[in-house]
Amino acid sequence: MTRSVLIIDDEPLMRLSVLDALKAEGYQVQEASNGEEGIQKAKTSRYDLVITDLKMPGSDGLQVVRVCKECSPETEVIVITAHGSVDTAVQAMKLGAHDYVTKPFSMDELLLTVDRATKVQALRQENTALRQELEGKFNVDGMVGKNEQMRQLLEKVKLVATTDATVLIFGESGTGKEVIANAIHRNSPRCGQALIKVSCAALPETLLEAELFGHEKGAFTGALKQRLGRFELAHKGTLFLDEIGEIAPMVQVKLLRVLQEKRFERVGGTETIESDVRLVCATQKNLKEEVKAGRFREDLFYRLNVVQVALPPLRERREDILILANHLLQRSTSRVQRTMKGFSPAARDVLLRYSFPGNVRELENTIERAVALTQERDEIQVWDLCGQTGCPFLGGALQSGCGFCQEGLSNVTDTQPQGTLAEVRERCEREYILAVLAREGWSRTTASKSLGLSRKALWEKCKRYGIVTPDADDGDESSD
Repeated sequence: MTRSVLIIDDEPLMRLSVLDALKAEGYQVQEASNGEEGIQKAKTSRYDLVITDLKMPGSDGLQVVRVCKECSPETEVIVITAHGSVDTAVQAMKLGAHDYVTKPFSMDELLLTVDRATKVQALRQENTALRQELEGKFNVDGMVGKNEQMRQLLEKVKLVATTDATVLIFGESGTGKEVIANAIHRNSPRCGQALIKVSCAALPETLLEAELFGHEKGAFTGALKQRLGRFELAHKGTLFLDEIGEIAPMVQVKLLRVLQEKRFERVGGTETIESDVRLVCATQKNLKEEVKAGRFREDLFYRLNVVQVALPPLRERREDILILANHLLQRSTSRVQRTMKGFSPAARDVLLRYSFPGNVRELENTIERAVALTQERDEIQVWDLCGQTGCPFLGGALQSGCGFCQEGLSNVTDTQPQGTLAEVRERCEREYILAVLAREGWSRTTASKSLGLSRKALWEKCKRYGIVTPDADDGDESSD
């Protein structure tokens, strides 16, 4: 890529010499005979590199550096200075100049400085491009993962965010509907205005209407003063209506009118208020089924369903579980200023097996609980994930309130073994030892009796299979 250079120097011979040398190296070069001309060119055009003399009549090199970095921070600036002005050159570097050369200098010295500056700039641009590519593919305001369906969804979110189209987000509880709404607003032209959120399921019909559209003083019992509604508060911004499928028929009618006419009246009022709001809605319900059942207006559904975003449950994107778990672990530990290595192999295994009915929210709560309970270890173990004594996410009925426990044993027995007979035997033996240890409250003394092994033999198998148990009743059995 040909890089553009601007030379600013009031000495014609010096300016011409530098210009010819740079052109011979393949640079695209322009020149300015004084600081004012150079500043004007820097304001109207973008250059990869600016080479400026420090001492010039009128606007000097320091002013050139300041203007260049204000107009184009990525532009590199090299200052040419006399030997006695090195202190001023250092001042220029504090303003953002890349480097300086002192007169008299050889052209090879200047070309070497230019080469270093352009290489630094190229590396910075490459890092920026790679970071933008990574964020564009895998991360939109906290949504991380590599699942192909999720990646396509995030690309769709980024595209629709730049428009004013109404968005309807579907997904189970905990899948991240509000996170998507936040991402849409933050990446939209309305990001400088308010994002107002309303949980439609949290309010009864009469209160929801007043919450959305506001009310006048005396409109109903308890309306002691005028109150602005969420549509007014979100004017020029974004309004997020969560659980839109829960709103009552009367409120649906008024909402439909706002979407059609862009205007409404407060409860108990006669003044018509203009509404300029970008609407984002979310629901767990199948609104098409709600329409068929007569609980949701068909015309309102089609008004809302301009762009549909369907979030997959976490169980359908298992390749993202460990990515999310590590991301959430890093976020949780940074809040409490701790450093943790991650998850043990057994903990990673059970995270991948579990169905997560509460989706990402359940995973997040699980990680936060594990960090809170793991005070003296730098690695999350299986029992840390549940927080209940003796829970290994295995063993079926060990903890009736723990989903990991309830699913664990059935997952073990339903697993379709693959590999050599020896590998399958070792895998099954490891899982069975885990289940028995869990059933016996992680006591190797009682577990060894159930397994028909000595304590030493059980200790050796635990060591072989990487099974780490809480310090319940056992020490080091290697000497037994």
